[in-house]
Amino acid sequence: MTVTPSVQTDFFVCDIFDAVPKDDMASMEHPLFSLSTRPDRRVLRYQHRETEIEITPSVKGLATIHDKDILIYCISQLVAALNEGRRISREVTLKSYDLLVATGRDTSGNGYRRLREAFERLAGTRITTNIATGGEETTRGFGLIDTWEIVRRTRGGRMISVRVTLSEWLFRAVTTRTILTLSRDYFTLRKPLERRVYEIARKHCGQQKAWKISLENLLKKSGSASPRRVFRAMIREMVAQNHLPDYQIRLDERDIFHVTPRAQVVDADPLPRLSDGAHDAARALAPGYDIHALEADWRAFWVASGRPNLRSPTRAFVAFCAKRAAKTPLR
Repeated sequence: MTVTPSVQTDFFVCDIFDAVPKDDMASMEHPLFSLSTRPDRRVLRYQHRETEIEITPSVKGLATIHDKDILIYCISQLVAALNEGRRISREVTLKSYDLLVATGRDTSGNGYRRLREAFERLAGTRITTNIATGGEETTRGFGLIDTWEIVRRTRGGRMISVRVTLSEWLFRAVTTRTILTLSRDYFTLRKPLERRVYEIARKHCGQQKAWKISLENLLKKSGSASPRRVFRAMIREMVAQNHLPDYQIRLDERDIFHVTPRAQVVDADPLPRLSDGAHDAARALAPGYDIHALEADWRAFWVASGRPNLRSPTRAFVAFCAKRAAKTPLR
């Protein structure tokens, strides 16, 4: 189900000061961005249960996790506008300087040059993945952004404002509120792996008392191209520094990675929270489905239904998945 009551066809202007950083759950769950600091022209393939993802670069290379700042900025602006009751669009106009400042980037000439390169990588990177929509499993290909253009320049050629058309996939994450709040300190993390581990911790631990994952699965989920021994050394260094926003981390003697919140993790959006194990329960009742796509559909249904108070969000979500699977089983 698509929610469109506050969507319009004109472009949306990013003009909300101090918007709370937001990120989409799908890219926090799956490794869609390169962690390399050099041009990465590998074709990446990732499989987790029934979900298959292939990420294909352009000649400019794969979009990096630092390029993702642009998407986080756009998502944050759109969600803040929805919270104010404003109309939004897939086509957004943003001021380059505001984006650079909001994401803690350099505002020198090099900062603008690197920003343009980021737009080029985002537009050139293609995602192909199988998802279940309308009771049928389909394979879909899309870019992280559809188009971008420089709207205004300085006399010296530096871009002042840029117009970006977000992918339908990313825009749907906004309209269905399949997003999470990030710490403002996220942008102070300079190492790509630190950002990726924070994303994983935020997505999976959330406000739980604790969460853990094996080093092997963390390596797979992170998307790191490093050998296990190198990855382990990087994680041990990260643990020693222990400066991730919101979360404390440790690696035990069995190579189990543990995450615990430092304090209450604040999420500004009053969305139904699913308990630990909700996805596993839903997978058992809806085999073959992409559970994260089902979660987006369920949240869209909840929003379209007037955001009713749910006594047990997990029970409601699992029942929704079971009903979908019973109506149109995939296998």
